[in-house]
Amino acid sequence: MKKLLLFFIFFPFTVLAWVPLDPTATNLADVRVGVWPMNLERDIDRRDTSYALIFRDQQYETNVVMDTLEFENLGQLKYFGQALDVLKKGHNGDIANFKDYSIKRADPRFNGVWYILRIKFGLTDFQQPEADIMCKTIAGLK
Repeated sequence: MKKLLLFFIFFPFTVLAWVPLDPTATNLADVRVGVWPMNLERDIDRRDTSYALIFRDQQYETNVVMDTLEFENLGQLKYFGQALDVLKKGHNGDIANFKDYSIKRADPRFNGVWYILRIKFGLTDFQQPEADIMCKTIAGLK
């Protein structure tokens, strides 16, 4: 009887030990492909969902260094999308500063709208069509 009772007590813990602890990453959008890739991902863990923008750091031209801008929740990701939308309507030199990153609008002459994304140790730039892909993807999330 004691063995049966112990079995029912410890069986749920053994089942939980078999479940992987790694989050499941889902690619939401390939913003840019090729030599300088950039994509937006959703990471689903047991308790919460986080988001990440993964890009190749443009400070290193000879080495491939991938950086990640992490968003703890959908609200932070939506703020990122709102910042891109506001900068789209803004002017050259406008900056959106956040705690962990900044986005600057930097329009070279006759080349359209460009953005520079800076995180603590990383840097990348992207054009307006890529920003539109991110904004459309973020707007479609619930």
